[in-house]
Parts: sequence; structure tokens; C-alpha cells
Amino acid sequence: MLNCKQLQFNYPKSRPILKSVDLNFGSGNIYGLFGKNGEGKSTLMKLVCGLLTPEFGYCTLFGESTHARSVQTLKDLFFIPEDFELPALPIYTFEKINSVFYPNFSREHFYTLIEEFRLYRKQDISKLSFGQKKKVLIAFGLATNTPLLLLDEPTNGLDIPSKSQFRKILASSINEDKCIIISTHQVRDLHSLIDHMVILDNAQVIFNQSLSTVSDALWFGRPSKENESEVLFSESTFGGRVILNREFQEESEVDLELLFNGVLSNPEKINSILKN
Repeated sequence: MLNCKQLQFNYPKSRPILKSVDLNFGSGNIYGLFGKNGEGKSTLMKLVCGLLTPEFGYCTLFGESTHARSVQTLKDLFFIPEDFELPALPIYTFEKINSVFYPNFSREHFYTLIEEFRLYRKQDISKLSFGQKKKVLIAFGLATNTPLLLLDEPTNGLDIPSKSQFRKILASSINEDKCIIISTHQVRDLHSLIDHMVILDNAQVIFNQSLSTVSDALWFGRPSKENESEVLFSESTFGGRVILNREFQEESEVDLELLFNGVLSNPEKINSILKN
């Protein structure tokens, strides 16, 4: 569906943000795009949408360049940025003006989500809190039914109950025709949602694996005395939880935060085990 080839980008007078990034995103998946602050997650999102121009390389959606920002391409993607401005309009007016650009837009779905978020169609957007505005944009993005949905730090500004509600709504929205990419540094917010993990570090992709592959190859938990010497990564802050080569261990739940820190600590070792 979405292909990024040899992407290279840096802002004026800055270090390289992305260097030779190759990524393929397929339909039917929710991808988590992780990395420390400043590692290019938001930049990659904007390159995918054609809001930034790469110094080298390209992105295509269904074979068409996203940089060209053609009508054909733009109707197939929706981007929810971390920072945004919405017009001082009632919610129903905002929907009426913008929904015409998306042929698969579902008005019924939009207002169902608005009600679920405890908002009202006649509310003036300018009078809403930042978290409420984000809910309007999330509801609209889901209602567009575009094949590609990009969300940059979507849980920022949401309280704890709203984060749980967001996860439930997003999980119910995925289907075999849709690809969702979520950029975040708040790994725990997505632990029950994503099925594929991409990690950026030092301007490059250092990890790109499905969680089913991770679950088959790695084990997460507290080690016994017998396997303490086989620990791939451990952190005392996780209550002594470690990453082990699974081998004959029973399947365990993937700990995204532990995996993220483990990959940053030693990407070569963990990638080698997954490859083999």
C-alpha cells in the first residue's frame, strides 16, 4: 500500500533527520512508529503526506507519489498531526465543509463517535479544550474511511479514560483494507493496540517487526535462576522483568516498553535473534 524508499531529509543547519529510510506498510495493520524525541517520527509522517519534500527518495501510496499531493492520493489518506488549529465553527459546520473531500466519509460514524466522546454537533470548536478538539479531529479522521490513516502523538492531551476510549475505538476501526500508522513516544498507551513495531534511532530504522514475530522469538518476564545467564536485556525499573530468547519457553505477552528499551540498547543482538 504505502512504500517509502531511500528517504533522506534534514532541516537547515541540523544533523540528518532521516538517512536512507526504507519502509513498506501494508493494509490490515496498525503500526506503531517509536523513537526518542527528535528522532524523525513527525518528519516521516509529513514526508509520507507530502507536506515535506525529501532531499532524496520518495513515498508512494498505491503506486502514486504522495509528494505530488494529487486529488487522487489525498482522498486516500488522512493525517492527524500532534499540533493543529481548527476553525471557530460548530462541529456540524466543520464536518459539512470538509467531508466532501472524502468520498467514503460516513456522517453516521462521525456523529456516533462525537456522541461517544461526549461532544455535541452544535458545539463551537473554538470553545473546546485541546483534548476535546483532538477528539473532534480523531472522530473526523476515522469517519473519512481513508485506506491510510496517520496519527502523530494522538494520545497527547487526552486524559486516562479518554486514552482507553481511544484505544477501543481505534481497534474497532481497523479492517483488511485500512492501514493505520501511529507515531508516539508514549509506548504504554499503545500496548494493546498495535501489531507491528517500527523504531527510529540515529536517523535510521533500527527495528521493523510484527509483534507476532517478536512473540515467536522472544520471551518477556522474570527470569529463573536457570536462565539468568541468557538474559538479552533487563531493567530493574520493570520489577526485574527481562527479555530472553524464547526457545522452549511458553509464549508471553510482548512488553512494548521493555522491547523498545532493549532494542535501543542492543539492536544488533535482538534483530539477529528475530532474523534467525
